[in-house]
Amino acid sequence: MEKRKRRDTPLTELAELFDLPGDVVAGLCHLEMIGDRRLFLEHHSGILSYSDHSIDVNTPGGILRVTGRNLTLEAITGEELRIGGMVDKVEWVRSDA
Repeated sequence: MEKRKRRDTPLTELAELFDLPGDVVAGLCHLEMIGDRRLFLEHHSGILSYSDHSIDVNTPGGILRVTGRNLTLEAITGEELRIGGMVDKVEWVRSDA
């Protein structure tokens, strides 16, 4: 079987040239969790809904839904947010439209 050579895009080449993470260059969000108590998200584009048991966040990859108990927005800027509380589930909500 013949292997196909991977074709790098200009963004991929730029990321490699400057040793940047590909997700940042591609505009994807970055998500980190600390146990089940805190979630940190970079590159969001707004809160869609918010309650103490569910938070929906708009991201370049779709809607990120965080569910749990006693959820709070600990910090929020135009690009970053931090959610505290007991995080039970984090999921991508896809529309079928």
